[in-house]
Amino acid sequence: MRILGIESSCDETGIAIYDDEKGLLAHQLYSQVKVHADYGGVVPELASRDHVRKTLPLIDAAFAQAGCGPEDLDGIAYTAGPGLVGALLVGTSIGRSLAYGWDIPAVAVHHMEGHLLVPMLEENTPEFPFIALLVSGGHTMMVKVAGIGQYEVLGESVDDAAGEAFDKTAKLLGLDYPGGPRLAKMAEQGVAKRFVFPRPMTDKPGLDFSFSGLKTAASITIRENDDDDQTKADIAHAFQTAVIDTLVIKCKRALKQTGIKRLVIAGGVSANTQLRLQLERVMKGMKGEVFYPRTEFCTDNGAMIAYAGMQRLKAGQFATLDMKTKPRWPIDSLEPI
Repeated sequence: MRILGIESSCDETGIAIYDDEKGLLAHQLYSQVKVHADYGGVVPELASRDHVRKTLPLIDAAFAQAGCGPEDLDGIAYTAGPGLVGALLVGTSIGRSLAYGWDIPAVAVHHMEGHLLVPMLEENTPEFPFIALLVSGGHTMMVKVAGIGQYEVLGESVDDAAGEAFDKTAKLLGLDYPGGPRLAKMAEQGVAKRFVFPRPMTDKPGLDFSFSGLKTAASITIRENDDDDQTKADIAHAFQTAVIDTLVIKCKRALKQTGIKRLVIAGGVSANTQLRLQLERVMKGMKGEVFYPRTEFCTDNGAMIAYAGMQRLKAGQFATLDMKTKPRWPIDSLEPI
């Protein structure tokens, strides 16, 4: 079977073609970073308009890369949520319309399920069950995964997501959008322990996250200190260390609570080198294993939607003709396979 995947939940247009025997045949991605850079963040209306301009040309490019056409497809998967409603509507309307026109099934995919399952595209894949740490600009959650669609949310952010806190703190430091990766780069030049920030909610039981207070602590520190490059780097280092320590502490807690020794990290923040190193050390000490996607699949992409859509397609879980999007969509409400 062969499926086309369309991702348009935020500020990246991702298109991919996946074959359940041959694997990933095509992967096309357009980032809107330049579109939103002048505004310091994503402007939803501009994001929607850019998806309109880019989706069909990228689909054509994916067909050319894969050496196939619409007649070779068995289905189309598109991101139906969660995300920006206008951006979701673009991918949903295009995906659903093409499926109708080409007389093939359409599959509505949950954005975070795509992130959760994208490590399955790597050579070393996790077996079920595993714990998934999903960390991105819009979400931070810990999920117990018994199988595809069998998700138990163990904890999630009660305010800012980790990626959102990275971006907001980077903006306070005067870094350009997207700030998260730039802050991580700046932190490499920072001196450890000059500044120390709290590890929020780690002194309380449970697996929920909160990064708003940490962002506020960084904001106060920035205002009260000089704005020379070294001071900024030291603050960036302290902030990143606090976020990573918090995520690591929560992961260890989730693994001990469940007795599971397989950990998956996915989402944009999972590309952070220091986070990966820390979790690899933790899992080695626990005689477990950590899994994550290649860097290009950490951020939003069509490959993750194509793979997740293929699993739903093979299970016969198709979308209806009406074009529904779900800007908010709990991952634990999905149907199991």
